[in-house]
Amino acid sequence: MSRKPTKGYFVRGQFVAEGSELDLEFKRELKFGLEGPSRTELKRESTELQVLGTQLLTLRRDLMEGLALPDKLVEGLAEAKRITNFEGKRRQMQFIGKQMRLLRPETLQAVREALDIQRLGSAKDTQALHLAEAWRDRLIADDAAVGEWIEHHPQTDIQQLRALVRQARKDAVPETNAAVSQGLAPRQGRAYRELFKLVRSVLTGGQSDETPDEETEDE
Repeated sequence: MSRKPTKGYFVRGQFVAEGSELDLEFKRELKFGLEGPSRTELKRESTELQVLGTQLLTLRRDLMEGLALPDKLVEGLAEAKRITNFEGKRRQMQFIGKQMRLLRPETLQAVREALDIQRLGSAKDTQALHLAEAWRDRLIADDAAVGEWIEHHPQTDIQQLRALVRQARKDAVPETNAAVSQGLAPRQGRAYRELFKLVRSVLTGGQSDETPDEETEDE
């Protein structure tokens, strides 16, 4: 059975296998010039790419598909996610780091940008979640907050808003000494959850209104 020929090229009559140390050395020479980078610069670059490869394991599928990464790297990342053994995981991440060093500069920049997009999106989602929770609690606790909300968000279905606020207040257990002594916590019914969804939908322009409120999973 014939073996598949190794990919590579010839330099001054010498065959250089793609992905070999010699191949990487030639690529570094092209990137930094004939004098080449210092050992410290090489270590810093290698560490950065290793970290970048680790971060790729957390990248969303839609962002990953837009990168058009080499099949060997994509398969390596998928395998790393399946490996649970510590030593096996470490060796696999070394392989991924090696594959990262083979990427073109423009591809590496695309990877960084995709990771930035994911981080920014996560931060915005978290901020929107906390803002919606804060408004929900204010609307239930204070009549003045209802008027303030309507003033800032006149596009809200006001009738639905008021109905949900009224029902959420009825559902809640009164914070009396007797209730506290009995260990009763405020009840968070359907209106409490629906109010959160309404508020978040308005704040996000109708987006992500199906995201569940982590505080309201249990009735």
